[in-house]
Amino acid sequence: MKPFLGEEEALAAAEVVRSGWVAQGPRVAEFEQAFAGYAGAGHGIAVSNCTTGLHLALHLLGVGPGDEVVVPSFSFIATANAAKYVGATPVFADVDPATGNVTPETLDAVITPRTTAVIAVHQGGVPFDVDAVRALCDRRGIPLVHDSACAAGSTYRGRPVSSGAALAAWSFHPRKLLTTGEGGMVTAEDAEWATRLRKLREHGMSVSAADRHAQGSVKLEAYEEVGFNFRMTDMQAAVGLIQLRKLPDVIARRRELAGRYHKLLGEVDGLRCVADPEYGTTNYQSFWVVLPDDYAGTSVDVLTALQARGVSGRRGIMASHLEPAYADAPKADLPVTEHLTRRSIILPLYHQMTEAEQDTVVSGLVDALRGTR
Repeated sequence: MKPFLGEEEALAAAEVVRSGWVAQGPRVAEFEQAFAGYAGAGHGIAVSNCTTGLHLALHLLGVGPGDEVVVPSFSFIATANAAKYVGATPVFADVDPATGNVTPETLDAVITPRTTAVIAVHQGGVPFDVDAVRALCDRRGIPLVHDSACAAGSTYRGRPVSSGAALAAWSFHPRKLLTTGEGGMVTAEDAEWATRLRKLREHGMSVSAADRHAQGSVKLEAYEEVGFNFRMTDMQAAVGLIQLRKLPDVIARRRELAGRYHKLLGEVDGLRCVADPEYGTTNYQSFWVVLPDDYAGTSVDVLTALQARGVSGRRGIMASHLEPAYADAPKADLPVTEHLTRRSIILPLYHQMTEAEQDTVVSGLVDALRGTR
């Protein structure tokens, strides 16, 4: 992945620096409104990153010690960590082999009377089946939080992927299509929830620092509950506003390149590429492939062969339950997760990628697979 940043972003950040107001302020408010509109959400609450967004969402829901939060293991470890931050126990669910996402069936298998929230991930930008998962959670009376870290620009049944979600958390890390360096967003439908989230991300202040200065009169803030320092800066938000305008073109280009990957790699027997599910479209934040069953080597062997050609691939999406941080977690039966983690790799995909670079990736992958089949 290469961030798609240019002179417009540099000028926008410089303008904020020259203004003298660089902390959370007017640009953040503008970015929140613009992103919420793009995402089809009622409210946007900018935060320091997606992980703090997930943390805030669970805190808002009152999740705490003694509670269980069902999450996919097949995700970046931050998804599970968010449950730990509030003192809850993450319970790992398996995923669908085609999409890499949780399903009503995989969730239902691990939900218990102690389950107080479900975090479902739009993995690598591939949307999960929102209606089906929401129906299960509603039936069980369990709040559903969308981990939309990778999903800006993905769609579900013709609408933005987390449109109408009660709570969703988004990432603007450099590996994402829309980046602010670091940064994130929580989107919410309930106005009271949005108001509380804004206070919680700024130490629990009753009146934000920006609002106090804007009023032009003495206004003392109160701290009504223990909050956090999860703020975004105006410099980041200024970059985010430019990035948001570029996002449709970025998605179109990534889908064009992904289509070419599908065409070139479709002739490799047994190789499976990530693709759109029947109910939506992916932004192809990650282009991952599952190695053929008759390939005798490992994903590390393929990555090593690619690296020798100057191609920077990455291991497939991690299985959090196999990491040392969760060695003491209850034993989980997650055969699909473990298969996908061990047999998948992520190929380079970025806006500026040329066809020649893509050809180099494809030829390197084909040669690597041919070596031990």
